[in-house]
Amino acid sequence: MKKLMLCLLAVTFAMSLSVFAERDNNMAQTQADQAGAQAPLMTLRGTVKAEGDKYMFVNDKDGKSWDVMNPEELKGHEGHHVQLSAHVYADKNSIHVMSVKMLKGGSMNNDSMSK
Repeated sequence: MKKLMLCLLAVTFAMSLSVFAERDNNMAQTQADQAGAQAPLMTLRGTVKAEGDKYMFVNDKDGKSWDVMNPEELKGHEGHHVQLSAHVYADKNSIHVMSVKMLKGGSMNNDSMSK
C-alpha cells in the first residue's frame, strides 16, 4: 500500500511540474508578443555604418542613426545602401534586422561623395 501511495504522489508531482512548465511557456510567448507589438516591423532605406563591432544604420528619410541589435545580419554590407525590414525600438534608439536587401547604386564610397 505504501508503494502505491508513493507512486501516486510521484505521478501527481510530475503532472504538476508539467502544468507549471506549460504556464511558463505561455507567459514567455505572451511577453514576446507584447514586445513585438511595441516594436513594429518597418521597411527602412539607408546606409550601413560600422565602427569595429558596432553597426549603425542611417535612415535616408530623416538621417536618423539607429543602433543595430543583431549586427551579424549586416556583416558584409558596410557602406552599402540597403533596404531593411526591421523591428524598430524607438525608446531604445535601436533596430532588430529581419532582412536586408541591396539597393541599386549599392555602395556609398568616398569618391562618389566628394564629387
